[in-house]
Amino acid sequence: MLDTADRSRGSRLLNVATALPIAYAGTLILLICAYMFRPALLSPLLLMLIIRQAAPLGVAVIGQSLCMRILSIDLSFGGVAMGVSYILTSGYVPGGEAVLIACALLFGATVGLANAFFIVRLRASSVIVTLAMGLLLTGIVIAFSQFRAPGDAPALLKYIGQSRISGVPLAPLIWFALLIPVAWFLKRSVLGHYIDAIGANPRAALATGIPYGGIVVLVHVASSLFAVFSAFLLVGFVGMGSLDIGRDLALNSLAAVILGGVTFGSGRGGVLGPAVAAFMLTFLFNLLTSFGLGEPSKLMLQGAIIAVAAIAYSARTKT
Repeated sequence: MLDTADRSRGSRLLNVATALPIAYAGTLILLICAYMFRPALLSPLLLMLIIRQAAPLGVAVIGQSLCMRILSIDLSFGGVAMGVSYILTSGYVPGGEAVLIACALLFGATVGLANAFFIVRLRASSVIVTLAMGLLLTGIVIAFSQFRAPGDAPALLKYIGQSRISGVPLAPLIWFALLIPVAWFLKRSVLGHYIDAIGANPRAALATGIPYGGIVVLVHVASSLFAVFSAFLLVGFVGMGSLDIGRDLALNSLAAVILGGVTFGSGRGGVLGPAVAAFMLTFLFNLLTSFGLGEPSKLMLQGAIIAVAAIAYSARTKT
């Protein structure tokens, strides 16, 4: 009897462990590797720096996870981040910091509306629409930059990206300040339940009267706005505009969402799983840099991570 109970308890623990997002196990493995080979990365100072580096990706991941919950995707993050960087630092937009920030937010909302229009009204693929939007925005910014190069970031964003409060970087605090309300919203609000219903079965959701089109519009606008907030942190952290800002944001956010347990139509990882994955990827890139590995190795590893996460999710779903 006791042996049977122990076996049952062990089986339950195994089921819980296998149900956890891959990001948890991956983060633990990376921390163990750092402890063995690069213990300096585990110092409180460097860990705080890594968490600050992870904050822009973590904010972008919130928007990407919302899209994937409704069986959509947003690959325009890089173009949005580059556009925001240029709006803030090029000097084309007259006015103070408040005007620049408002224009950046308006730009993000407009991009989200445009993405949603093509996806909802024209029934176009979200992959094609958002990828094309990202490329279009990137091309426009590069074209304008030939006449006027990006300049210094607004002082407010520099303060947000580089300041500390009682030794804690401000950027991660903003990340968590955005993360916690979204977690509450998805669990407690009617709209959050609508998002889950659409992800589970869009046709059934439509049949029950859930406003599918309106929710897709809201989610894509929110996703673009989170990309704007991510760009704010990136520009503030760097201290100036750049044509490289946000270049890997779409790919890394997609990888973090999958590793965090959120896939098309499934929000099993909640908001904590993707957040842990954002930290995991940032820590991984720092670990690779400490070993002297360059950008090609990072790109190959990004592709491998996404492939492994997708395969693991598929296997888990079949099981």
